[in-house]
Amino acid sequence: QVQLVESGGGSVQPGGSLRLSCVASGSIFIFMGWYRLEPTNQRELVATISRDGNTYYLDSVKGRFTVSSDNAQNTVSLQMNSLKPEDTAVYYCTARDAGGKDYWGRGTQVTVSS
Repeated sequence: QVQLVESGGGSVQPGGSLRLSCVASGSIFIFMGWYRLEPTNQRELVATISRDGNTYYLDSVKGRFTVSSDNAQNTVSLQMNSLKPEDTAVYYCTARDAGGKDYWGRGTQVTVSS
């Protein structure tokens, strides 16, 4: 059974930093990353990293967020710096297995507010 468990998140002032982590179990994943669901219900793919280290970032987070992974531990992290109010969202860990099936965590709230 595949499970993705997120940790991190919380509330921070604009300009602050947070780190999200996700531990996945139950399969081998070729991609891992993070989506976010904004208060407006807009869903965005924030960042991904492939098993061989290729990364993708949403334009609005480039230069501020860094995605990393540990293949041996099946973990993915998202270091978020210079946070802005518009980064406020529920962040979901996601992973894709070799068969192309996607899995999701339960989500963790990130709130950026003064």
